[in-house]
Amino acid sequence: METTTQSGATTLPPRITKTLIDRLTAMVTAGTAGEKREPFEMIEVYTGGVVGELPQSSPEDVVAAVAQARAAQREWASWSVDRRVAVFQRWHELLLTEIETIADLIQIGCGKARRMAIEEACDPAMVASHYIKTAKRVLKPVQRGGYMPVISASTEQHRPKGVVAVIAPWNFPFAIAMSDSTPALIAGNGVVLKPDNKTALCTLFGVELLYQAGLPRGLMQVVCGGGPDVGPTLIESSDYVMFTGSTATGRTIGELAGRNLIGCSLELGGKNPMLVLDDANLDDVIPGAVFAVFGNTGQACMHIERIYVHDKVYDEFVRRFVAAAEELGATAGASYGTDPEIGSLVSVDHMEKVASHVEDARVKGATVLTGGKARPDLGPAFYEPTILTGVTPEMTHATMETFGPVVTVYRFSDENDAVEQANATTYGLNASVWSRDLAHAKRIADRIEAGNVNVNDGFVVSYSSKMTPSGGIKQSGVGSRHGDSGLLKYTDTVHIGVQKRQVMAARAAMPWAKQLRTTLLTLRMMRKLGIR
Repeated sequence: METTTQSGATTLPPRITKTLIDRLTAMVTAGTAGEKREPFEMIEVYTGGVVGELPQSSPEDVVAAVAQARAAQREWASWSVDRRVAVFQRWHELLLTEIETIADLIQIGCGKARRMAIEEACDPAMVASHYIKTAKRVLKPVQRGGYMPVISASTEQHRPKGVVAVIAPWNFPFAIAMSDSTPALIAGNGVVLKPDNKTALCTLFGVELLYQAGLPRGLMQVVCGGGPDVGPTLIESSDYVMFTGSTATGRTIGELAGRNLIGCSLELGGKNPMLVLDDANLDDVIPGAVFAVFGNTGQACMHIERIYVHDKVYDEFVRRFVAAAEELGATAGASYGTDPEIGSLVSVDHMEKVASHVEDARVKGATVLTGGKARPDLGPAFYEPTILTGVTPEMTHATMETFGPVVTVYRFSDENDAVEQANATTYGLNASVWSRDLAHAKRIADRIEAGNVNVNDGFVVSYSSKMTPSGGIKQSGVGSRHGDSGLLKYTDTVHIGVQKRQVMAARAAMPWAKQLRTTLLTLRMMRKLGIR
């Protein structure tokens, strides 16, 4: 594997050729109205070197992309679920065959460690596998009884919405873009995907593999550009929107969706807590906390930013946690190999934001137990794993999502107080509880205000359970992904009612008083007999 070491010069893996990059960027819908916008320079995060130019879409391009997806969707929706699923069976195998190339493209744009890139590349395969198994059951029309047995009936159908806008983030660009698009497509929709400019290459490769697997041409379109430039037109032209990103942007998207009377699903920010109870096994907690905090260099919506540790184990936890963070930081490196356990942040701008949160806390009296410094010797956007104590409410990191390798550790003696502090946030995406006593840990979990609560794990156990819906509450989102609801949200539920004979309607020959008595008697009898 090639390793990047020279700032400003790229040293890409041999699989990533100029031919591949040019082929992928040519898939972006841009310039359809004759207007060519200034392209975006894609860089290799490890070095800051330019790897290619990404075309930028105009609002007219977005309209054209939606129109093409809508035209292809009419035929796709007519396919049987089995036929649509067969495309994803082939795609599943292509994902596994091309996993090294996918990981390369993820790392170029994100700078994450190789092992994390491989794990990300596996996520869409897991999602596809789940819906390959369950889609036919979930989408099958359901026959239900009507209001009156025998003489009436009803059918529940789930029809595709049409064209779904998928707006994907930069932190897990391949996993989220592809995993959110998969159920939308299986449900019979077309998709217009807007990846982040910085990380578009891996998502474009995923789309290319879908077409190789037999997806009808035109069904999945890609538009690129700044959110304010293409987002409003995309939402106004689509029939549903799936967004993952910040709460501030999610609020704007929700307003636009509401104004256009279309549905939306939003997975937003978090300030996720972990509770380490007095009987927790630190041999398990420490590696679990290291991954929950520093996995993907802390750039995960569900990663832990606040840890509450019981007095009984606090000192030992802090000692071991600091040592583990320093050991992890020593492995950091700019490499496409598997040696580094932690990689770069996504950009210099984001690294500076993370550093500003730490500096704000330091200036206002917090203690930096380890880390707290950029590492330009490794690459332009590297930052050390950082552990803080003494963080107080007026500090930025106390309440705002830092979204980097930074965590605060708090001491508690009363579990009720710890639960109250864990819930003292406007966010509600993820939480973690650690204890040897599973029944007790579950009782604590029942009191945590979050859409995902993990017992003796940071976030993987809930997010990886594709059979169960996953989403946020409070300011962390609307709707969910995964599970049956993660597929059905991309459909309109249609009720077809059949009346075989008129029995309840008023009849001209029957006086109103008698009609009322008959109706009430019928309703009472049906309730008594348990019919309705």
